Amino acid sequence: MSMLILGLVLFLGVHSVRIVADDWRTRTIGRIGAGAWKGAYTVISLVGFGLLVWGFGQARMQPVQVWAPPVGMRHLASLLTLVAFVFLAAAYVPGNAIKARLHHPMVLGVKTWALAHLLANGLAHQMLLFGAMLAWAVADFVSARRRDRAAGTTYQPGRASATVVAVVAGAVAWAVFALWLHGWWIGVRPFG
Repeated sequence: MSMLILGLVLFLGVHSVRIVADDWRTRTIGRIGAGAWKGAYTVISLVGFGLLVWGFGQARMQPVQVWAPPVGMRHLASLLTLVAFVFLAAAYVPGNAIKARLHHPMVLGVKTWALAHLLANGLAHQMLLFGAMLAWAVADFVSARRRDRAAGTTYQPGRASATVVAVVAGAVAWAVFALWLHGWWIGVRPFG
């Protein structure tokens, strides 16, 4: 489980710089340049993600049961994951009402995805991964909203057509992932 923890520290650590040291980040980008910052950020993120995936795979070999989620939690997780995919799509579809209302739908998608998986899984390594992602997403959302308020950021009202596109794109992506890709990539088929 140590590789999973190291991966989480690196991956979430680099993604937490704006949460805990936004001024330092701004000064560093000014000193080394945006390209160098993005390069270092990307390398550390990829190394962290690789260790996270590897560590998660290792931990699956020796699972430790913490609790046994009721079957109903899997159904709830499926519904919450659908919402998470809609949030994720809303982050990329310009002019939709979801983004206009919630401001940071990608982080909300991570929060919803992590909560869904935390409710439906009871092994220690799963709870560590999804709990850490949920805690990070909560902190990041609060930080992003604080930055928005400080900067006086306003969001234009969304259009119904863009909102429909976001919802449909999220639902289709969810269906493809839940029915095919999750089993292929993760090794667990949510729907049998």
